[in-house]
Amino acid sequence: MNQDIVHVYFMPGMAANPSIFEHIKLPQTDFKIHWLEWQIPNVNETLSNYALRMAQQITEKNVALIGVSFGGVLVQEMSKYLNLKRLIIISSIKNKHEMPNRLKIMRATKAYKLFPASLIGNIDLLAKYALGETVKKRVELYKKYLSVTNPKYINWAVKEMVCWNQEESPSGLIHIHGSLDNVFPYRHIQKCITVENGTHIMILNKYRWFNKYLPQLILEGSIESC
Repeated sequence: MNQDIVHVYFMPGMAANPSIFEHIKLPQTDFKIHWLEWQIPNVNETLSNYALRMAQQITEKNVALIGVSFGGVLVQEMSKYLNLKRLIIISSIKNKHEMPNRLKIMRATKAYKLFPASLIGNIDLLAKYALGETVKKRVELYKKYLSVTNPKYINWAVKEMVCWNQEESPSGLIHIHGSLDNVFPYRHIQKCITVENGTHIMILNKYRWFNKYLPQLILEGSIESC
């Protein structure tokens, strides 16, 4: 194997399994793709401690770490324990100031303590919350990708997302965001690379964009940004 190959780790969004990255293809001469999976959190485990546990799965040096949605929040926490070549988030937020108002309200009222239980076993509601949309004819598609439905995980993930308290964005972070994202609305996002007409699930339906630009972003750190 090429010693200069870049190991690229992908972290899926809330409740999603890593098959959401099945259409992402990077040149094998330059990259080796690894998929990370959600683990069930320990009792009273903080997001920081969870991130440390996840970071221990990465044994190579100077890797690229890419996270989608809540996975984007997690990889930012993981980056505090790793020496990375590149940190990229997709359809996510860089700090608490980019959160939509509804999440800020959930945090202020602690409504997140009541909400998660209703997600369990309700694929339509889970899809609406985790992916930002639900269409009856897509239920089978959602079942394929949203497979992490352990109640302990869902309750933990919703709380940690809503209560995430990061003030400043990590240095060198690359943020890719869709102009039509309705989970983390584009109007709240600063300093990102814009994917026109991209929704919250653009990792699935705009994969050609990612296959075209991710190699350059990983190796060089930039393309034209918004």
